[in-house]
Amino acid sequence: MATRYYISLPDGARARGTDPALSFTAQSGPGFAAELQDALRSDALFERWRGKQPEPDEVDRSLAATDPNAVVHGEQDDLHIDLVVTSTIPGTVLKQRLRLLAGSHWELRDVTAA
Repeated sequence: MATRYYISLPDGARARGTDPALSFTAQSGPGFAAELQDALRSDALFERWRGKQPEPDEVDRSLAATDPNAVVHGEQDDLHIDLVVTSTIPGTVLKQRLRLLAGSHWELRDVTAA
């Protein structure tokens, strides 16, 4: 069952994780949406992160979950970015990917059934 997540990036310029190799690089609402959508549809971001861990083989494989049908829409209003994610990805995985991409510069505003 798909879930819809409403996410806010209060300042797109600050929405970066602690590791530049894993962070958002986007500059616009649609760009952030595309990068997050890619991070949910494939395990590429997870695998890059896993490879940087001290014991990569001990990383919880449930964090590798993907949803090839995930859809993310992004809109920008000045510095503020709103993202709407529709996906079957578990909330814990979505949050982990957002922490990698945006650090602590994001807010989960609402969650509804899709």
